[in-house]
Amino acid sequence: MTNAVVVGSGPNGLAAALTLAAEGVQVRVLEAADTVGGGTRTSELTVPGLLHDECSGFHPLAVDTPFSRRFDLSAHGLQWLWPQVQYAHPLDGGRGAAVWQSVEDTAAALGADGRAWRSVFGYLSEHFDDIAEDFLRPMLHVPAHPIKLARFGLLSLPPVTMLARRWSTPEARGLFAGVAAHALRPFGSPVSSAIGVALGTAAHRYGWPVAQGGSVSIATAVTSLLEEYGGTVETGVRVESLAELDSPDIVMLDVAPGAAVRITGDAMPARIARALTRYRHAPGTFKVEFAVHGGVPWAHEQSRLAGTVHVGGSLEEIAAAEADVNRGRMPERPFVLVGQQFLADPSRAQGDVVPVYAYAHVPAGYTGDATAALEAQIERFAPGFGDRVVARHVRSAVQMEQHNPNYVGGDVVNGANDALQLVFRPRPALDPYTVGVPGVYLCSAATPPGAGAHGMSGYNAALSALRRLEA
Repeated sequence: MTNAVVVGSGPNGLAAALTLAAEGVQVRVLEAADTVGGGTRTSELTVPGLLHDECSGFHPLAVDTPFSRRFDLSAHGLQWLWPQVQYAHPLDGGRGAAVWQSVEDTAAALGADGRAWRSVFGYLSEHFDDIAEDFLRPMLHVPAHPIKLARFGLLSLPPVTMLARRWSTPEARGLFAGVAAHALRPFGSPVSSAIGVALGTAAHRYGWPVAQGGSVSIATAVTSLLEEYGGTVETGVRVESLAELDSPDIVMLDVAPGAAVRITGDAMPARIARALTRYRHAPGTFKVEFAVHGGVPWAHEQSRLAGTVHVGGSLEEIAAAEADVNRGRMPERPFVLVGQQFLADPSRAQGDVVPVYAYAHVPAGYTGDATAALEAQIERFAPGFGDRVVARHVRSAVQMEQHNPNYVGGDVVNGANDALQLVFRPRPALDPYTVGVPGVYLCSAATPPGAGAHGMSGYNAALSALRRLEA
């Protein structure tokens, strides 16, 4: 029987393991931490009973993928829940804007900018299933839907500052700036609109759901099905070298590119090792979990209904903050993402005390304390927030990497989303999952299609391994 070892139990490692096991491969997953899940862990970090997602909290690209269609995870307990408002963007003075799953409802609320919003997201959301089929794969392939993908590409290529000219109001421009900031790229750089266009379209097509009971439910469901196929998972096992693995037929590495170089050692060709060593990481994140009595008192009413709230002010303010972190400078007013998962999933709360998830964009490896700056940004748009905080749990950019070594310098998106790496991640290659060592594959979010708890990087890498077995 063909056997495989998967190093790392993040969503991609588990997806790779399940995909291999379903094809009759004997699979063993080795996880260095004491619990499985990687970026999909959920813990009681503040007060007993409050469930906090430790990294990935919203899953717009996980609802309908080749992986999710291949495996019925709902039968193993995974249930998606949606907030009333998918994401919102408050501005000063109680103003702001919001995105509903309906393009038409969103456009109507934007008034004068509604038509322009519809022109960007209307066609894309109607055809997003076909578009996603292409962009959830390595970029170097013959497109299944070239015309639709081209239209998506034309809107993704411009810098954020250029695409945002379609809108005239601070509300609409801020709304796009907030979702575009997920890329952690300077707004003036080419292709910086791509992540914003993709996530904004996904909000209209699939919504931004949460997993009932926390993101750990994703890992729990995949692990349960994996075990049905005979796969095993061992925690507390750190792999430093291929020599420790007893020569399995397949090795899947759910690790950062630099770690893959260290684990494979001299077995990896020098040219590939150089390419993976040069892999560029994104700025860091500084995360604070709050236990909040009565929720966040947003002055902007629709933000009180939103699963995700993008906090940073105007497009110009967010652009300045993102430019700073990409230059290695800590901004006075950082971009902050606030998660209110409890709105869709009340089981995460304890009575009137609710879990609030927040992270600020900070320079890579930032060693300072951004707690005050992060809280000040929330307080700016939700006066009285600080008075409602019952408890906090802080994890700095440095601690993010300590907690999960894949988050190099606090980089939770596993790689800079610059133009080159969006197309050629983690290196230019027809099969980006191979590392030049027979039977060894990289399957982390550093490989296509990139970040997100959708498992598609692991699924794609496993398919690559299976094709080579058959060859």
